[in-house]
Amino acid sequence: MTKMLAPPPPGLAPVPGDSGLPYVGYALKYMRDPVAAYTHRYQEHGPVSWFRFAGRPWVVLLGPDAVGAALQNRDRALLNGPGWRALIGPFFDRGLMLLDGDEHTAHRRIMSQAFTRDRLALYTDRMHPSIERTLDDWVPRGDFRVYPALKELTLGLATEIFMGGAEGSSAREMADVNRAFIGCVQAATAIVRYPLPGTRWRRGITGRARLEKFFRHYLPARRAGDGDDIFSVFCRVESEEGERFSDDDVVNHMIFLMMAAHDTSTITLSTAMQYLGQFPEWQQRCRDESDALGTTTPNFEQLDLLTSLDLVIKECQRLVTPVPGIVRRAAADTEILGHFVPKGTLLNVGVHFTHHMPELWPDPERFDPERFAPERREDRVHKYAWTPFGGGAHRCLGMHFSGAEIKTVLHHLLLRYRWQVPAEYVAPMNFTSLPFPNDGGPIDLRAR
Repeated sequence: MTKMLAPPPPGLAPVPGDSGLPYVGYALKYMRDPVAAYTHRYQEHGPVSWFRFAGRPWVVLLGPDAVGAALQNRDRALLNGPGWRALIGPFFDRGLMLLDGDEHTAHRRIMSQAFTRDRLALYTDRMHPSIERTLDDWVPRGDFRVYPALKELTLGLATEIFMGGAEGSSAREMADVNRAFIGCVQAATAIVRYPLPGTRWRRGITGRARLEKFFRHYLPARRAGDGDDIFSVFCRVESEEGERFSDDDVVNHMIFLMMAAHDTSTITLSTAMQYLGQFPEWQQRCRDESDALGTTTPNFEQLDLLTSLDLVIKECQRLVTPVPGIVRRAAADTEILGHFVPKGTLLNVGVHFTHHMPELWPDPERFDPERFAPERREDRVHKYAWTPFGGGAHRCLGMHFSGAEIKTVLHHLLLRYRWQVPAEYVAPMNFTSLPFPNDGGPIDLRAR
């Protein structure tokens, strides 16, 4: 066991840990199996420890007490922007998640006007035609790869709802935009963090430039128009003091939100498709509730009646957390669970690991949506046992939009299709960035 270099002041313990392999540290172990890697670390070092990743020391926080300490951030010592910037700054800099303090509060207040209940109801109504058009092109078969199909669907939804469409853009151009988002997201965990040809970091830099060009092309029309898509709202909404977003602000927020809106939803949707295919009783239970609505196009209020889907979605977000870890940097010396964390330290908040702790979740690898049912509510065993949307001042602004989007898509899928996945199937998850199945998520998809 090796101590962090900075000695703690009296009364605080040093952060235990070790560096792992030269430069790479424990990155490869994490990418292969994050739960196993962090379980070993938790058993050996406890909830607060350090390791190296890509040449830098990181403190990892595991378990609900450590997660809660970071998300509560009572002394305001932990900052989002400088933390995330170490991973995704060149690609998603100045997005809401990378802002702090008064600036974050001001931007969040302006952006929240695009996520009121009335606007969520409007967005829900507008999802249905886009979903139906995409599903009309699906060809059911025995080896249907659901992850890339869902990713195309959610990018189309994000383009429609967030941008009001992308007039003049071809399918080829939108596929290029999707590749740009993928390049930016996957560059976050690049080992080689320099834009050498053929590297993930280079693809991220190229992808960011492509996305900026894409959004700036549509910006003048959105500024001049009166649309009610999120892009247009960002162009004209203002604070009580009359402050408005600059062109750069709008582009930065749109790039981040478009990524967050379609990548994270795709992860939960593909996870739900897998488990509903392996547990036909849950698939039918959810389908019965969708059939009972008596409509293919439920409104925002009617989605609340799909209570079994609520349980399934929460369990899927536990099993495969769309954002497995939250990043912070210490702006000042601070203390976490009695350990001294010096100024400048990078921290990874292990949300995904906490969702798999047997101390919190009996038989944690088992798909069991009833965990979230009113009579059990295993997520309430600790305030920070289940935190897929983060918490505190930076709790995800789009969480209710995400819930409506995922429910709406699953409702359409349940009414159109039945599908099966072998009970013994285990998705080969790729954790080099946001998690996704390496094999594309094969299912046996059949029309009803």
